[in-house]
Amino acid sequence: MQNILITGSSKGIGKAIALKLASKDSHIFIHGRDQKGLADTSREIGNKGGQATQIIADISTPEGCEKLFQGVGQTSLDALINNAGIPMKKPLSELTLNDWNKTVAVNVTAPFLITQKFLPRLKKGSAIVYILSGAAKHVFPDATAYCMSKFALRGFAEALREELRPKGIRVINIFPSSVDTPLWEAMPGNWPREKMMVPNDVAEAVAFALSCRDVVMVDDITIENIAGRL
Repeated sequence: MQNILITGSSKGIGKAIALKLASKDSHIFIHGRDQKGLADTSREIGNKGGQATQIIADISTPEGCEKLFQGVGQTSLDALINNAGIPMKKPLSELTLNDWNKTVAVNVTAPFLITQKFLPRLKKGSAIVYILSGAAKHVFPDATAYCMSKFALRGFAEALREELRPKGIRVINIFPSSVDTPLWEAMPGNWPREKMMVPNDVAEAVAFALSCRDVVMVDDITIENIAGRL
């Protein structure tokens, strides 16, 4: 039985990953704040023969990260997939301290706390996956907080990768460019969503990286539309 935790899996990329990895041999811990969305994901996992445990927690706080940890119980994990994140698109002149702190809390601090808490539950041959963004490599205007958070998480993950090599735990970074998810509904502007990748494109990259032998680490996967970055 493969035990997998996916943060932010009530919709979008997280849900696509959960469904891609679901099988009769999987127990997937799905996390989010949307109870209905988690219930839908759980039902679809069950339709594929997998087991699902729903965990509702606000990981923007240390207490929420602890609630997530407690929700998994004593189960050891084969994969920890840090997918949850929030967008933030504002010019610096409009960016508030609350905007900055919230972005750091969800996009940087939560993956740090979650990884630290679950590390003792990760055995040799397991993997930690970080769903980053093209914004961790290529900056764009009016997104200083968001780009900062993705660059910070990338640095954290790359340093952790070297720390965990001797323990046989793989750290995998996924760098998708624009993906058509509900996230864009909270972003000001007119976005060409019809030209974006779909969540399953990212899910397939994650599934490939995890399918490699446990002594083979796919360090980074960058995926984007063949037409280029949007």
